[in-house]
Amino acid sequence: MPKPRLAVVGVGLIGIRHAELIAASPDAELAAVADPSPIGPREAGRLGTRHYADYNDMLDRERPDGVYVAAPNQLHLAAGLACIARGIPAVIEKPLCDTLEAGAELVRASEAAGVPLLVGHHRRYNPRVEATREILAGGELGRIVAVNALWAVRKPDEYFDATWRRTAGGGPILINMIHDVDCLRHFCGEIAEVQAYGSSAARGFEVEDTAVVAVRFVSGALASIALTDAAPSPWGWEAGSGDNPNIAASFENCYRFLGTAAALDFPNLTVWKGATAEPASWADPIHPETRAWAGHEALPRQLEHFLDVIAGTATPRIDGRDGLATLAATLAITDAIATGRAAAPAPPPA
Repeated sequence: MPKPRLAVVGVGLIGIRHAELIAASPDAELAAVADPSPIGPREAGRLGTRHYADYNDMLDRERPDGVYVAAPNQLHLAAGLACIARGIPAVIEKPLCDTLEAGAELVRASEAAGVPLLVGHHRRYNPRVEATREILAGGELGRIVAVNALWAVRKPDEYFDATWRRTAGGGPILINMIHDVDCLRHFCGEIAEVQAYGSSAARGFEVEDTAVVAVRFVSGALASIALTDAAPSPWGWEAGSGDNPNIAASFENCYRFLGTAAALDFPNLTVWKGATAEPASWADPIHPETRAWAGHEALPRQLEHFLDVIAGTATPRIDGRDGLATLAATLAITDAIATGRAAAPAPPPA
């Protein structure tokens, strides 16, 4: 059987990682990449594949079996619709779209055409995420009452040479915090309401560089999220997990789960609890137990799953409606910042 031919729209920071994984995979072929910038032909030449400036031209000429859409957020709707119109399954990088209306339009088009749509919340494929879900579902922590999440890096100045990263829809809430929102939904269930503050004081751009968020889940659990792309630190998903070669690994924890019976550090998967079956009180010693996990190959595992979806042997693990729910919760954060009032995620479209 011939290997599935995959294409990539946009070869920026995440798109080039997808292209490299496909090119190195024994189970897929990198058919082409599309990017109108000067890096497009350069990266296509490096990877030994064809380059197109226009993704519509690429889709028509190459007719790939699947596509990764890793263009700027504002282009996700048009590129996703182009794939759907041609019956080509697609992985849409997060966020699904830059607005809820655009995301809903994309989801409706996918469902009406019966063309699979996956959303690139790749952290869910990480083995440590799967292990954490098992720990939480097993009840070892008791009832989850609170979660603390922290993501702090200093992005290099040249990162902002791309204008879209300095303007509406391109700030770290939609680019980075959306991953943490998705993880917290995955771990703790749906979000009922958020309150938030944002600041652009460090960089002075149109978009935020720092934000703090309070989250209330439907379950009654609460969470806090702190984010900044203007301060170096060892705390954050990529630094803690070591799963992004562009960010130095620290292997420090970025989430802490607090339950009525025990606590959990993530991503190191250390459970903190007392020595007896009864929950420890404040006078009782708390002991760490580190749980087993294997690897952090989230993007390769996402690729494997995408190939299964293309083959018709699997359905999307993170489909358009799931991605839309994460987008709605994330946009509620930006609404809360803009209005100074608590905001609830918008209900899913009919």
